[in-house]
Amino acid sequence: MLLGTTPATFTVVSDTHVVAEAPPGAVGPVDVTVVTPGGTSAPAGYTRVGAPAV
Repeated sequence: MLLGTTPATFTVVSDTHVVAEAPPGAVGPVDVTVVTPGGTSAPAGYTRVGAPAV
């Protein structure tokens, strides 16, 4: 799994469910793709948000 061009740590829960930890990166939109031996998925949008203000 890639967020932009950065690999993400992930766990496969089932054939239709994957849980990923987003690596650090700039705030804003980034494409998410899943890479398997069968090919690469179409990109899906993800938006990184900044840390909450305290």
